[in-house]
Amino acid sequence: MTLDHRLIDLLVCPVCKGPLEMLRDEAGQPVELACRADRLAFPVRDGLPVMLEGEARSLE
Repeated sequence: MTLDHRLIDLLVCPVCKGPLEMLRDEAGQPVELACRADRLAFPVRDGLPVMLEGEARSLE
């Protein structure tokens, strides 16, 4: 399943409501949506973003 880019345009960070940036793996597949303001990365699993603060990892 691929992540629809139109969906990305509608999603915002659940913490600050700020914009998200798509992070891709070496093959170009979306793996995370990152909020630079909160320094959090939300995983993309099976083509679906998991927009839960408890599931996010901290960005360095």
